[in-house]
Amino acid sequence: MLQDERPLRYFAQDESRFGLKTLMGRLITACGVKPIGQWQWLFKAFWLYGAVEPATGSSFFLQFSHVDTKCYQAFLNQFSQAYPDSINLLQVDRGRFHTGKKLVVPDNVILLLQPPYSPEINPIERLWEHLKKDLKWSSFKTLEQLQAKLDPLLNALTPEIVASLTGYPFILEALSALNSF
Repeated sequence: MLQDERPLRYFAQDESRFGLKTLMGRLITACGVKPIGQWQWLFKAFWLYGAVEPATGSSFFLQFSHVDTKCYQAFLNQFSQAYPDSINLLQVDRGRFHTGKKLVVPDNVILLLQPPYSPEINPIERLWEHLKKDLKWSSFKTLEQLQAKLDPLLNALTPEIVASLTGYPFILEALSALNSF
């Protein structure tokens, strides 16, 4: 049996909804004064699928109109093509579309299912929080306006920023030990 010579890379993957419904957050006000801000309850949205490599800060994002197995298959196929020279361990939650019977996982991708109801252990969650903090109290009339605000935020994500947000010490230590063999 031949051993695969390609390097092993670890990525954290998740999807996040970006929509026209206003994200509310903290505002500085005088003591006892309720924060005032414009908000709306429109439920038009798109989904950003992302994968980040905490060790290097490498990232991969695709946008879809919804979340299902067909979209996730397209994401996996393009992710696999973006990193063809490595075996890519992809930490995912237990969303139904991550384990769908029709899902065909590419040869260079291994899905690592995290425990149920534990989003806090997926490093990409911190990246979603980072992106959405700049969208709090923003109102957009159209998805195109939201996209115009989100694109520069995504473009500003350098590998250093991604690594600093997602590089949990226990993950980096485990990867360091793995690579020392």
